[in-house]
Amino acid sequence: MASDRPRTSISAWRPPVPGIAEVFHAHFTDHAYPAHTHDTWDLMILDDGSVDFALDRHRHGATGSTNVLLLPPGVPHDGRTVTESGFRKRNLYLDDSVLPQHLAGRAADTPVLNDELLRGRIDQLHTALVHPEDAFEAESRLSFIRERLHFHLAALQPRAPGREANRLAAQLRELLDSRTHAGLSLHEAAATLHAHPTHLIRCFKQTYGLPPHAYLTGKRIEHARSLLLDGHRPAEVATTVGLHDQAHLNRHFTRHVGTTPARYQRTRTGSYPTTS
Repeated sequence: MASDRPRTSISAWRPPVPGIAEVFHAHFTDHAYPAHTHDTWDLMILDDGSVDFALDRHRHGATGSTNVLLLPPGVPHDGRTVTESGFRKRNLYLDDSVLPQHLAGRAADTPVLNDELLRGRIDQLHTALVHPEDAFEAESRLSFIRERLHFHLAALQPRAPGREANRLAAQLRELLDSRTHAGLSLHEAAATLHAHPTHLIRCFKQTYGLPPHAYLTGKRIEHARSLLLDGHRPAEVATTVGLHDQAHLNRHFTRHVGTTPARYQRTRTGSYPTTS
C-alpha cells in the first residue's frame, strides 16, 4: 500500500545578490542529513514542523515560527525530522562577506536564536528573492539581517541616524533620481556616499518615510503611468522605466495602482472631455 505521506520537495537557486551563495527551500518527511560541513554560513527558518540536529557534537532542537538556526562554516552538523509530517524549511547560504569566519565559534555555541524580528526579516528576504528582478530590495533586507546577526554574535548595537541623516538621505535621493532607469546596488550607493548600508537606509527612511528600494519603485511606477497614458505598450514601458520585464511591471503596478497596466491604459480612451 502506497504511503500517503507528502513527498519530499526542494527548490534551489543562486540569486543575483552579493553575499548569498544559494537559496534552498525544502519539505522533508523522512530525510536525515549525515554529518557534514559547509564552506558557507547556513541561515535557516522553519515554516512547519521540528528538527533535531547535532552541531560540533552537541544536540539541539528547533520548532515553531520564531526560531532562527545559524550554522557556521566548517563545523560538522547533521539534521533529521522529529515528527511523521516532517518539516518545511528555507535556507540561505551566506558567504563571509555577510559574516566573517572569526564569529564561527560564537555561532557554534548558540546555533538556535529565538528572535522574532530576525525571523520576520529573513521571511521578507525570501519573499524578495523569489523575484530576481527585485535584487535592490533583497540586498537592502540582507543588510538588516547581517546587522541583526552581528548584534547576536558580536554584541554590536546598530547605529541610530544622527544629525547627518537628512544630508545623507538627500544625497541618496538625488542619486536614485539620477539612476531611475539604470538602478544601482545598495553596495554601490553606500560606497558612493561613504556610508554603511543599513545606516544609509535608516537615514533615508527617517527623512522620507519609506526605504530607498520602495522609493525607487514608486518613481518607476509614476513614470510608467505617464507613458501608459501617452499610449506606449506595457512591455515597452517596463524596460523604459527600468523594470525587468512586463511581468515585473504588472506586479508592482498592480500593488501601487490597484489595477494592471493594460487596464489602466484602457481607461484613458474614455477620460477625455468631449467638445461640442
